[in-house]
Amino acid sequence: MVTKLVQPPMTDSHVSPLIYRTMNVMKLQNFVPARNHPRINTSRFGERPLWFRPITIIKVAEHNSGSGLVELEALAQKKRELYQAVEGINRGIFGIPSTKKSEIESLVKQLESLNPTPFPTLELEKVAGCWRLVYSTISILGSKRTKLGLRDFISLDDFFQSIDISKSKAVNVIKFSARGLSLLSGQLSIEASFRISSSTRVDINFENSTITPDRLMNVFRKNYDLLLGIFNPEGWLEITYVDETMRIGRDDKSNIFVLERFDDSNNM
Repeated sequence: MVTKLVQPPMTDSHVSPLIYRTMNVMKLQNFVPARNHPRINTSRFGERPLWFRPITIIKVAEHNSGSGLVELEALAQKKRELYQAVEGINRGIFGIPSTKKSEIESLVKQLESLNPTPFPTLELEKVAGCWRLVYSTISILGSKRTKLGLRDFISLDDFFQSIDISKSKAVNVIKFSARGLSLLSGQLSIEASFRISSSTRVDINFENSTITPDRLMNVFRKNYDLLLGIFNPEGWLEITYVDETMRIGRDDKSNIFVLERFDDSNNM
């Protein structure tokens, strides 16, 4: 007599936590836009379609796959909502309606409450590298905008920040372009050093700044102190959220900064 062994079908209760988590993450990835689209290079954040925004999948504890999946979905959804909220507002630099500002700041707070890196200065490798500003409460309004020629003559392009944790240095680069005058296209570079002051905060010291080319410096020379005063990072910065693709910070001047990781160093 031959005994036939039959393998019973596997149910969710028989699946190991690791396999179950992997299956759930694969399901979740259906929410994430495909990455095989051709790259579109644009100089302004508002011109890039929302589906170009990568959504980070955070690792979840093996023993808690159910609640972990819910957290992943909530985090991914809030990031999508924030990216959508900041589309087309030119980073908020020239002002936005109070209702829009409230919407963005509400989403920022919700993301901060889901921060996967509660002690970011103990994991500075997550902060290192190149970032691009997508939203800030810093604003250039009224006479400041007029004096700097930022109404009709000079345009603000991308804002980049490059962080070298091995040297405790950061470089902010603000790009400018002049309509119809390529010779006046250039950038303001601000170099600063930083030191860790707590598990979430760094102190920042201004070191130097330059504007290139000289023709652009001539445009800003009369109001250079005004320009530098707007973008000078000196003070402290609280890192309130960071993952593989997004970083949020608040400074001692009550400003909020939302940045996305940017890999193409050729644009710096």
